[in-house]
Amino acid sequence: MEEKKFDLNSIIGFTLIFGIIIWMFYLNQPTPEEIEAEKAKQEQLEKEKKADTKTETTTDFVTESEAIVANPQDSVALASAKSQLGAFAYSASLPSASDTFTTIENELLRLKVNNRGGYISEALLKQFKRYDSVPVYLIKDGKNASFNINFGTTGNRILNTKDLFFEPTVTKNGENTVLSMRLKVSETKFLEYRYELKPNEYMLDFTIRSQGLQQVFNSSQSINLDWKLQAARQAKSAAYENRYTEIIYEYDGDKDDYVGQGEFAEEEEENVSWIAFKQHFFTSVLLTDTPFKTASFESKNIAGNTEEADKDIKVTREFAASVPLDLKGGELNYAMNWYYGPTDYKILNSYDRNLDEIVPLGWGIFGIINKYLFIPFFGFLSGFLPYGIAIIVMTIIVRIILSPVTYKSYLSQAKMKVLRPEITEINEKYKDNAMKKQQETMALYSKAGVNPMSGCLPALMQIPVFYALFNFFPSAFQLRQKSFLWASDLSSYDTIAQLPFEIPFYGDHISLFPILASVAIFIYMTMTTGQTMQTQQPGMPNMKFIMYLSPLMMLFFFNNYASGLSLYYFISNLITIGIMLVIKNVIIDEDKIHAKIQENKKKPKKKGRFQQKMKELMEQAEQQQKQQQKQKTKKK
Repeated sequence: MEEKKFDLNSIIGFTLIFGIIIWMFYLNQPTPEEIEAEKAKQEQLEKEKKADTKTETTTDFVTESEAIVANPQDSVALASAKSQLGAFAYSASLPSASDTFTTIENELLRLKVNNRGGYISEALLKQFKRYDSVPVYLIKDGKNASFNINFGTTGNRILNTKDLFFEPTVTKNGENTVLSMRLKVSETKFLEYRYELKPNEYMLDFTIRSQGLQQVFNSSQSINLDWKLQAARQAKSAAYENRYTEIIYEYDGDKDDYVGQGEFAEEEEENVSWIAFKQHFFTSVLLTDTPFKTASFESKNIAGNTEEADKDIKVTREFAASVPLDLKGGELNYAMNWYYGPTDYKILNSYDRNLDEIVPLGWGIFGIINKYLFIPFFGFLSGFLPYGIAIIVMTIIVRIILSPVTYKSYLSQAKMKVLRPEITEINEKYKDNAMKKQQETMALYSKAGVNPMSGCLPALMQIPVFYALFNFFPSAFQLRQKSFLWASDLSSYDTIAQLPFEIPFYGDHISLFPILASVAIFIYMTMTTGQTMQTQQPGMPNMKFIMYLSPLMMLFFFNNYASGLSLYYFISNLITIGIMLVIKNVIIDEDKIHAKIQENKKKPKKKGRFQQKMKELMEQAEQQQKQQQKQKTKKK
């Protein structure tokens, strides 16, 4: 009975304890107001978590500092922001402290500026398409560009503007759109990026200035501006586009230079007034009215220079520029410009800022010929002719102008051909005496009135024109995406067949214009080499080998080059062949040339001072050679 009583008492005790617990839960359950407060707190935490996630995925340039919590709503968050940002914690408390964008645009450009960092996170060129019909973005979603000012504060903090929130304000200045981005310490103290975009312009005004930050900036620490850009692929051939993608800059007023195109290149320069991250046909340029005292540049090759895996390449190069900024009276104040637009000589030259040097037209005389002759002339022709026809017409006119030079060169070759039997006879007669053979050959040239160098000089005179055109066609923005015959884009290679495999140094396609140009070069070299071909001399290059090698190199080299350039070479050599045939069969009579040479031999030839001096030197050399031979004979 006692055991049963204990069990019953236990049950009653447990029941009472359970009831008391239930009663306590009932008394301590949250009120409806407390439930709503807790729900609001959870929603706020979720928003902050999403904001952090978005911040991590909106840029490919990872920040070194911790992400700054936007819109601190309570004392703990505000204290944390002040601990990290000091005076700039005010900017994180404003409604603009979020990853939102402000858009400004005109007829040519659309620019998006992110509140975080205050820099351009998207640059769209409205009037152009990529090779695959996608719009041309020089900057897309902030993923391939970064613009940052790194500075120290009097609170011993190192801050980066790319991590901080700017407050945007859009106004109008006449027809111009003005966007002010302010990183605030208070309503009257701030760091400002000011963008002013004019109608129908690729160039916009850009100002960096501070107000009331003398006591915020730590003047003993350097302030550095860092600009980075990944050059997004825009052309059909990434490897070909990459050959013309580089950093170019101006220094010391009007001098310009470029950073190398290796796998990784770096350089440093003083008094830099503009920096261009240049792609083949599009360019991003930062200009300053107050030259940077120093600037360092880095260029990393991503795409390489071959066609391998060309279809998978999305970025050709990575660029970086770093410049120190100077305080004046404790404040920053730099008047600058941004250019986002085509690498078009006409447009760049119109700004009168030496930006035309961005277009690779060749150095020295070659660039002068392009700037003052070929660019205006081609612009005139393409104003009323299709671009392919304009290339052909310009090539014909150039070859006609150079035809007198071609005539002189061919005439010299014809004279050498007439003298070939006598030169062969001299070579056989004095084959064991090189000095005497040289003397007799020069004497023959002098009597016949033939100058062996007269055939080389006309060819040398044509080199500046040919090399200038070699630079002109790949740089002519007008040819971009202009079709002619089977070529869909004269600024890129033409394709008549796609190969299922890759041929080293050639590519995975067959271009017809390089084939035609190679055939024309082979015919031209056959005509010119056959005209002057002599017996192969020991140690001299094999002309027949060169005759076959040159067209082959042309075929491989130009298969991935602009079809407009191959079209020019094809037409140029075709016209040259025609001119040479006319000269050979109509103008030049070899019998008359031979008779003229024989007549010149009979005439007494007065030697000039140079010829007399050369004769004396050769005779002295011959005498010395004979004496040396005698001494060797005596010793034996």
